[in-house]
Amino acid sequence: MKLNTRQKPWLIALCCLTVFSTLCSFYLVKQPALKVGDESPKIVNIVNFIRLLEPRDPQITEEVLYQTVVKQVEIMKKYKLGGTFLLQYDALLDPRYQKLLSALPKNSFEIGAWWEIPQPLVEKAGLKWRGRYPWDWRANIGFSTGYTPKEREKLIDVYMADFKKIFGYYPKSVASWFIDAYSLNYMYVKYHIVASANCKDQYGTDGYTLWGGYWNQAYYPSKLNSYMPAQHEQNQIPVPIFRMLGSDPVRQYDTGLGSNRQGVITLEPVYKFGGGDQSWVNWFLNAFANDDALGFNYTQAGQENSFTWDAMAKGFEIQMPLIAKLRDEHKVRVETLEASGRWFKNKYKVTPPTSFSVSKDIEGSDLKTVWFNSRFYRVNILWEKGGLRIRDIHLFNEKFPSIYETQAATSNECTFFTLPVVDGYIWSAKDQIAGLRLKAIVDGKEILLQGKDPEFVTTGAESIRITWPLKSIDGTFEINLSERQIKMKLVTAKAINWFFDLNTANGIKLPFTGINDKSLNCQFEHMNYAVKAEKGSFTKPDNGSVLRVSPELNTIRLDLDETVNK
Repeated sequence: MKLNTRQKPWLIALCCLTVFSTLCSFYLVKQPALKVGDESPKIVNIVNFIRLLEPRDPQITEEVLYQTVVKQVEIMKKYKLGGTFLLQYDALLDPRYQKLLSALPKNSFEIGAWWEIPQPLVEKAGLKWRGRYPWDWRANIGFSTGYTPKEREKLIDVYMADFKKIFGYYPKSVASWFIDAYSLNYMYVKYHIVASANCKDQYGTDGYTLWGGYWNQAYYPSKLNSYMPAQHEQNQIPVPIFRMLGSDPVRQYDTGLGSNRQGVITLEPVYKFGGGDQSWVNWFLNAFANDDALGFNYTQAGQENSFTWDAMAKGFEIQMPLIAKLRDEHKVRVETLEASGRWFKNKYKVTPPTSFSVSKDIEGSDLKTVWFNSRFYRVNILWEKGGLRIRDIHLFNEKFPSIYETQAATSNECTFFTLPVVDGYIWSAKDQIAGLRLKAIVDGKEILLQGKDPEFVTTGAESIRITWPLKSIDGTFEINLSERQIKMKLVTAKAINWFFDLNTANGIKLPFTGINDKSLNCQFEHMNYAVKAEKGSFTKPDNGSVLRVSPELNTIRLDLDETVNK
């Protein structure tokens, strides 16, 4: 029907109103509603990395390793789960993997690089192979840290050229247990990678120590140190590094106390207590998906093929349907590592504050915890046996260099650290567990304050508030964790003398060089740093504790922005 607009203005108005109402109804009814957590997504990357051979066990043949990947693909397709497959160079050259992975739907699967260095890559780059086997996992052989910066460039160029020859493009994701900053920056500048990943925090496991870093989620590394989050955009490599393996936020930290090697409690499907256990997986994914998280939460599922399908099948088949169910319930987002990297870069110009909280532990345990990370520090708080222990505080400083950025590693082990203020693992023994514990003087006696269940609430884009109702006294303890500061206060009807005491095992070398009223001065690996008390004070008590942090006007406020250090 064609209308005469000059003759029927009322009809025009009626038609416009009808169209407008229809559009509004369509938008309100048909468009998908915003779901809880859209602003704070829970992201799952299923990352399986692939080696051609396993020299440590003659029964693990190349065919066994290949069939492991076939099974991983099969299960992921069954539950319509996409993910990322990362190829070590020798596997990259194998036609079986090329054919298998090239056939995967490109809208849900990604092919990238696993950055361990095998013999064929070294020799094609014109370098001498120094390993015991065609792939040798030692830090000075099988990782980029074992080569000079110029040698690293040659290795990268060879890999990238062959990857592009096979798949027609350069990989966008490159991951490894650890990649030095020089290599990472070279990959970014020349080949425009968008995402990377490294190992969870661990002490001595497999000879690799990564300790004190941005505990979970992802961070932009310093140009001087791939393990250290940068504080300023101009000093960071603009490639987010995601933390791998789905570390148990409650137990992983303390496992192996008093020894030189940590155990492993992660989402990896090969572990009987961890990713291979139905109860543990249910608990972990429930906490991950449902507990409050600042910014976003992240975990990596999947497994390297070296463990073989027989070892990982049970855990893999437990996890995949659960992840698919959480995806279908819109509680988690399953995507490739590349997609997560692009999302992170679009959303964050610098490393954001994030948190991972656990309000309910596995059956039979009342432990609760929160991990908070920002570009300036990390902190972990654990509630155990009714009390509160600040288990870990590490500072981040982009000026803290890694020796691996300028020279090749000569040891078969590798270590990455940040700046310790409280270290509940390294400073502990089996019978002496280190940490800052909340105490008070009640009726003339020094007691550990006891409480009920804490509550974790995000209070903005950069902070969370923890409220802990007390049982020892009538009151509530409040903790606010923000990008640069920790603030704590006791809310009671009457004044209480409360404080935190730090205890450690005997004979531990501590970083403290000066305990002053308003500053705690430290030195670690030749770097000086300090924690400032904006409110409160530091003292050395006479009760055998290493350090006491006391309130001022019922408040402790610690400044953890180490960039103010001159």
